[in-house]
Amino acid sequence: MRFVVRLVLTALALWLATAIVGGIHLYGDSVLERFFSLVLVALVFTVVNTFVKPLIMLIGCALYVLTLGLFGLVVNALMFWLTGWVSEQLSLGFYVDGFWPAFWGAIIVSLAMWLMDLLAPRKPAAEE
Repeated sequence: MRFVVRLVLTALALWLATAIVGGIHLYGDSVLERFFSLVLVALVFTVVNTFVKPLIMLIGCALYVLTLGLFGLVVNALMFWLTGWVSEQLSLGFYVDGFWPAFWGAIIVSLAMWLMDLLAPRKPAAEE
C-alpha cells in the first residue's frame, strides 16, 4: 500500500512540474486519462531512478566530487528527460522538450517529494 501511495504522490509531483514548467507537456482527452498517464509516468520515473541513476552515479563519481555534488542536478535532469523520452516511446502522453525543462522539472519534483515526505506521517519506531 505504501508503494501505491508513493506512486500517486510522485504522479502529483509530476503534474506540478507540468503545471509550472512550460517545456513539460501532458496530453490526454480527460482528467482521468491524464491521471492514469501520470501514474504510469511515475512508475517509469521510479524505474529509471531505481535502475539507471545508480549506474550514472557510479560512473560519474569523480564529477560529483569535483563539482561538490552539483553534478547531481545534471543527473536528476537527465533522469527526468529520460523519463519523458521513455514515456513518449510508450505513448503515455508525457513529453519533455529538452534539457532545461527537464532540469527545472527535476528540481520541482524533488522539492515536491521532499515536502510531501516532511508532511507524511511516519510509522513509530518499534519499541524493544
